[in-house]
Amino acid sequence: MFRGRYTHNIDSKGRLSIPAGFRSEMQDRSTRAPILTNEKSCLVLYANEDWAEIEESLAARARVAPENKAYLRFMVSGAVEAPFDSQGRILVPQFLRDHAHLEREVTIAGVGPRIEIWDKTLFDQELQRTVADFDAIASAVAMSES
Repeated sequence: MFRGRYTHNIDSKGRLSIPAGFRSEMQDRSTRAPILTNEKSCLVLYANEDWAEIEESLAARARVAPENKAYLRFMVSGAVEAPFDSQGRILVPQFLRDHAHLEREVTIAGVGPRIEIWDKTLFDQELQRTVADFDAIASAVAMSES
């Protein structure tokens, strides 16, 4: 499981250093290159086998509803292999950097089974929204556990 958050810089070529603890956990989970994809406001990095399970599940559900097909199209068409280079960096393609508004300062957040990659300002804003709505969010989470 991935936990914690770090601020790093993405360089002009799109290379982003992934924290050593996250890299080793990712490499323990899979011998294949991680998968990087887009999400609504950020990018998400998954261990290869974890992504394969997600992709399979999405594909099975996409046979039914148009919304499921649209979600599958968005997630899978944005997915790329993101191997670590010798310095522990991944290369973030331009289309993914554009999607997540990654220019310089980036927050890399461990969120359970995945790593989220955010523009630092957008991440800080998202945390502020969460804190502002914390009681309602906590209540909704408690209700979903019942």
